Amino acid sequence: MPIMWSIRQNLNVLWRTKVLVRRERTPNVAYYSRNSVFGYKPSARKTYPDSTEGSLATNSETKLKLLAWINAYRQHGHKVAALDPLGLQRPRPAPELDPAKYGLSIQDTSYYDVEGLLQSGVKSSSLGEVEKYLQHKYCGHIAAEFMHLRTETEREWFADRFEKVQDEEIPSESKTEMAIRMAKSQVFENFLAVKRQSLKRYGGEGSESQVAFFMQAFQQCAEVGIEEVFVCMAHRGRLNLLIDFFGFSPTVMFRKIDGLPEFPQSASCWGDVVSHLYCSKDLDYGGRKLHINFLPNPSHLESVNPVALGKTRGRLQTLKDGDFSDDENAFVGDKALCIQVHGDAAFCGQGIIQECFCLAELPHFTVGGSVHLIINNQLGFTTSEKKGRSSEYCTDIAKMNRNPVIHVNGDHPEEVVKACKVALDYRNTFRKDVLVDMVCFRLHGHNELDDPSMTQPTMYSVISSKKSVPDAYAEKVVAEGHMTSEELQSETTAHNDWLSNCLKETVEHEPEAFNLKRHWERMQPAPKLRTSWNTGVDVEFLRYIGMKSVEFPSDFTPHPGVFKSHVQGRQSKITSGAKVDWATAEALAMGSLLSQGFPIRISGQDVGRGTFSHRHATFIDQNTEAVYVPLNNLLPEQTAFLEVVNSPLSEWAVLGFEYGMSIEHPDRLVIWEAQFGDFFNTAQPIVDTFVTSGEGKWLLQSGLVMLLPHGMDGAGPEHSSCRIERFLQMCNSEETKTDTDDVNFHFCFPTTPAQYFHLLRLQMIRNFRKPLIMASPKGILRLPAATSSLDEMRPGTTFHPVLPDTSVDPSQVERVIFCTGKHYYALLKERNDRQLLNTALIRLECLCPFPTLELQQELNRYPSARDYIWSQEEHRNMGAWFFVDPRFQNLVGCKLKYAGRCNMGTTAVGVGEVHKAEAKMVIEAPFHL
Repeated sequence: MPIMWSIRQNLNVLWRTKVLVRRERTPNVAYYSRNSVFGYKPSARKTYPDSTEGSLATNSETKLKLLAWINAYRQHGHKVAALDPLGLQRPRPAPELDPAKYGLSIQDTSYYDVEGLLQSGVKSSSLGEVEKYLQHKYCGHIAAEFMHLRTETEREWFADRFEKVQDEEIPSESKTEMAIRMAKSQVFENFLAVKRQSLKRYGGEGSESQVAFFMQAFQQCAEVGIEEVFVCMAHRGRLNLLIDFFGFSPTVMFRKIDGLPEFPQSASCWGDVVSHLYCSKDLDYGGRKLHINFLPNPSHLESVNPVALGKTRGRLQTLKDGDFSDDENAFVGDKALCIQVHGDAAFCGQGIIQECFCLAELPHFTVGGSVHLIINNQLGFTTSEKKGRSSEYCTDIAKMNRNPVIHVNGDHPEEVVKACKVALDYRNTFRKDVLVDMVCFRLHGHNELDDPSMTQPTMYSVISSKKSVPDAYAEKVVAEGHMTSEELQSETTAHNDWLSNCLKETVEHEPEAFNLKRHWERMQPAPKLRTSWNTGVDVEFLRYIGMKSVEFPSDFTPHPGVFKSHVQGRQSKITSGAKVDWATAEALAMGSLLSQGFPIRISGQDVGRGTFSHRHATFIDQNTEAVYVPLNNLLPEQTAFLEVVNSPLSEWAVLGFEYGMSIEHPDRLVIWEAQFGDFFNTAQPIVDTFVTSGEGKWLLQSGLVMLLPHGMDGAGPEHSSCRIERFLQMCNSEETKTDTDDVNFHFCFPTTPAQYFHLLRLQMIRNFRKPLIMASPKGILRLPAATSSLDEMRPGTTFHPVLPDTSVDPSQVERVIFCTGKHYYALLKERNDRQLLNTALIRLECLCPFPTLELQQELNRYPSARDYIWSQEEHRNMGAWFFVDPRFQNLVGCKLKYAGRCNMGTTAVGVGEVHKAEAKMVIEAPFHL
């Protein structure tokens, strides 16, 4: 009984002796559900040579013991594997590997039936031979965690591939190329160390085996028909890869190091540090083209990962490679791959990793699996891994999705190649994420000017005595006769000479702009002067779109409340010619863009219906729960479609993903809507490092729209403000008297559905792209006063940065009140109740770029005005006050008085009675000043 109990404890899944199944590669089948092996075909039954030595133990109890022992190695072998190149990690106890635990003894010389239990190609073997086999496969310089995979099919496949790949011989030419490229990487690091001694280059010394990983990855991608690879990584070792794999000009890099710009002087760009540079490159593998996109990286570690995922999915959609419907079995295609490179400490320390794994297998976010390479230098800045994480491995977070992890010793490039082979094969077979944890070290401190021995004396005592990885591998390759030391020396000398020549050219060299290429060729830099665009649409066509936007099949059963208020309500307004609300204006804008061939993606938490149940871009059948998107059935020959993405409760990763989608193609309108305005707080790294600065740092245009519901309506501190002040602090709108479109983003605050309609269309109609951050409404979504006629959207109409007051006689106006947002409607009611004919209310619909000329023209209409007041709902230290006050005084030419809430440490009070008193005060105050 104790033996059998031990077997049950250690045997997670009984691996039945059965035929393995493998994926049948067909171009149109790329998704496999978790509970099936759709798309696979059985392999042929293997044949084994008979053993004639010893006796053959075949009883079922003995085979069960063998199976438990073998699976123990597959599950626990990694604990005693030789993974640490520094030899500082002590092997963990692994009593599960002791054969005695299963009633077996190595001294037993009998031969046992192992058919179907090992991938060794033998039918029977002694226990000693089995142990050697298992130690070789699972306890060497490469190990794996895979027994937690979801299905038996995956576990069997992985054991088969992992055991077999270790016996595959790496071709001589590949070994030679690895040795040369790793040696060149060392030459590059040494070159910079000598020529630019004060440079913090964040070199990859100690992790040079990543060169072997990328060699294998790109070659393998080309062989299986992948056309696009998107690579994201942090700074360490980045410069080497840029030069070696991605064809980045060393001259441009040296210019950047010396303080010269990486872009042409004509480009309007701030630039970024040298360790964030990026590029794209076409590689050729025997006539197979592979386009590599090496994404720019901010220093906020791991924030680039969801951006890479979004860009990958965007490219798949551009290629029309896959099924992008609402179906939970929807799949993406085979033509694009995302490779994510991480540092060990950041991978387990940054919450964005968990969010990205949450997205990995969701229908509207999956990219068919990413390959992750963790550059595990066993340090986080200067902190040891024992103090940098609670988990055993830095990769343990991946187990939330039951993804396999391959651990490999970074001192052994050939083992890294084998790890890469298995990883890519798994990803291409099962279309799920897979991780390669390359355990290595960092030759220098956090940077080359840092002394790491201050915090890690033992580690760096060992490192200082080690031979470099390139040198050690070169000696191995030479000793095996694949090349001579003279041939290697010739290659490294030539590389050093090439770098020297590139360095001499830095002053005269004029770098080229590599933005606005491929899909972006028809885009232009934003003009210095503000442009006006006709964003209107034929009224009859708008009526058609309006009716189609609430149409559904005859056998479809909508929610009765949705049918009455939304469907019948919209139909009634369209047919009667009444003014339309926000949701209708949005549907009209989207439908008109779809009809022009612009695909649209709107993402966020419950955006299908809308946080405030106003949108209903999707209908849900009340009997079958089938999803129907009316705007995707707009035209008989429709080519562009609306993707409605009800995202998980993530902001950081989802906003990064949508930004990545937006920079992939200019003709896709990408919208992210926060559930409430300030929920973007948890996505602040994406706002700071990509949305508001991406074009300035990297010349990457983005037309991303951020909808941030805003309004002080008593909902409390976290459901009121979209933090207007934060965005205005980040904008580069200069205090000049010339209105320009050349700002880093547009911040708008529309107060009518027509204005919203024009803003959405403007994002696609003009010939440049800028992010649009919009303080979108909550309380006025259904307000009768906040409606628009279709005539306000007809041809010849457009968005107005300033909305004038047309209800008063300008010659009688003595007081001018400026405001934004829904606050206007409260002020309008108060003014009308007071019957004040001498007060004008002017709305600023756009704050960045600041509408100087429009405001000057508007003020010229009021020659008798004496008082100019800025009225806002937000507290004085928030909202737009600090931004508009100096601009009105210095540009518009009038001094404003402030009317609004006083300073406060949070966006809104949480006491209802206090809110009511404040709301009354902010409405009355402008009329008393």
